[in-house]
Amino acid sequence: MHKILMIEDDTATRDALERHLSRWGYQVRAAKNFQNILEQLEAFHPHLVLLDISLPFFDGYYWCRQIRHASQVPILFLSSAGDDMNLVMAINLGADDFIPKPFRIEVVLAKIQAVLRRTYSFGMQQSLVQYGDVSLNPCEGKVWREDTLVELTRNETRILQVLMEARGGIVTRESIIKSLWEDESFVDDNTLTVNVARLRKKLEQLGLQSFIGTQKGIGYFVRAKL
Repeated sequence: MHKILMIEDDTATRDALERHLSRWGYQVRAAKNFQNILEQLEAFHPHLVLLDISLPFFDGYYWCRQIRHASQVPILFLSSAGDDMNLVMAINLGADDFIPKPFRIEVVLAKIQAVLRRTYSFGMQQSLVQYGDVSLNPCEGKVWREDTLVELTRNETRILQVLMEARGGIVTRESIIKSLWEDESFVDDNTLTVNVARLRKKLEQLGLQSFIGTQKGIGYFVRAKL
């Protein structure tokens, strides 16, 4: 049974999510004290965290940073502040996805299921992926070139793997979305754009400023020679 830690101070939202998720077989624990989130995380060892932005004492961004320092547990943001700025902020801090309020419970369930599948099932037996002088370890989420290594999030790892396995061929945005979330109807297309931008920025640390190319209106590809 997968365990979910819910960090949400709105009682109605918290109770509704806890009720529905429990029906789907998840063990849900709602944070009661919003000053010691890390202690609750360590005690519960959740497989996934649902995190609101507006919280007492410290906001969700603060706790996302703290959680990321301590754990790689998947984080899904839930927030009424669903504008692009908050989406970008959440992804840049290491969140796996962002669900704006109000939301449909079916959407929340689909995103939770997709994140859990790709975190705890996908890539467990994946071997090293290489393209040109770039190497990627999908299991560990690490990419390197020569003697420089960069760590990636799960989304960044999956995007890069799909592109590298295409061997320079163009991969459509729809194909990448399906690979990440399995059903594009539940995905904000902007989320993919943010993840690709973040991945490109990390690849710059390897001297790969133009490794990921864009085919306008279609998708992305990787270049063997830079």
